[in-house]
Amino acid sequence: MALPAQLRAIQHHLRTAQEHEKRDPVVTYYCRLYAMQTGMKLDSKTPDCRKFLMKLMDQLETMKKELSENDSITQEVVGNAHIENYALKLFLYADNEDRSERFHKNMIKSFYTSSLLMDVLSVFGELSDENIQHRKYARWKATYIHNCLKNGETPQSGPIGMDEDEEPGGGSCFLSSVPLPPPSIHSFPLDPGSGPTGPPASNYNNIQIPPGAHAPANTPAELPPPSGEAGKPLPAARSVPAVDPSLLSAQQQGGVQLSPEDFTKAQKFCKYAGSALQYEDVNTAIQNLQKALKLLTTGKE
Repeated sequence: MALPAQLRAIQHHLRTAQEHEKRDPVVTYYCRLYAMQTGMKLDSKTPDCRKFLMKLMDQLETMKKELSENDSITQEVVGNAHIENYALKLFLYADNEDRSERFHKNMIKSFYTSSLLMDVLSVFGELSDENIQHRKYARWKATYIHNCLKNGETPQSGPIGMDEDEEPGGGSCFLSSVPLPPPSIHSFPLDPGSGPTGPPASNYNNIQIPPGAHAPANTPAELPPPSGEAGKPLPAARSVPAVDPSLLSAQQQGGVQLSPEDFTKAQKFCKYAGSALQYEDVNTAIQNLQKALKLLTTGKE
């Protein structure tokens, strides 16, 4: 069934859901859930819209039954961690490519998909300031680089031409009349492979990127390097961070009173660790487990 014009704002989220149907059904489920919730706000009364949204609800119910044993579906804190971790890894992959001046379609799509998944995080509650910044920067970068390549110009790497409170704009090849990448962005193939590892050299304003995070196994692969760089060595593997010895035999300190919020935070750290291990990201898993242990034993982050 064709998407009604009134619901055009959710078309890219639905496309992202479709693309991940086989390789990450959790992403598919939450993208559709976001689309359904947003669609209900846009127009739930017009016959075409109502019919489309009812079909979307049926899809969600079917998926919920099929994934009834998946913790990311049955527990919101796990689902939140799954989507946020995946969105951040797409962002890191694209940002690493950008700062290495490797501009290509897969990188543009990674930036844009990351911004869409930041939208999806709103199904779990209000977005953090950090995620709002990630979304804004990723969407701006995707548009900026897309327009540069479309115009045959070379983009500038890094957070050039955009201040923290500035809307997308600036840059010699940025078309301010195009607020978002066009639908053709989603025609780019998302090939399996792994991107370069390691966090970017610097951050965009106040964006904090967890050290040790890297692109997941199903992040789009970079395009083949120019012939002059064919023999360029790959980056060295990152070393595993040392574990704080005091945490190996950690016990709760006397007088520590944990609030319900502390337990929720500790749960979230553990879920982040589990999600990171799905991508064999040992560094991020260790760091999040250490944070959980510290919080539980001292009551402080």
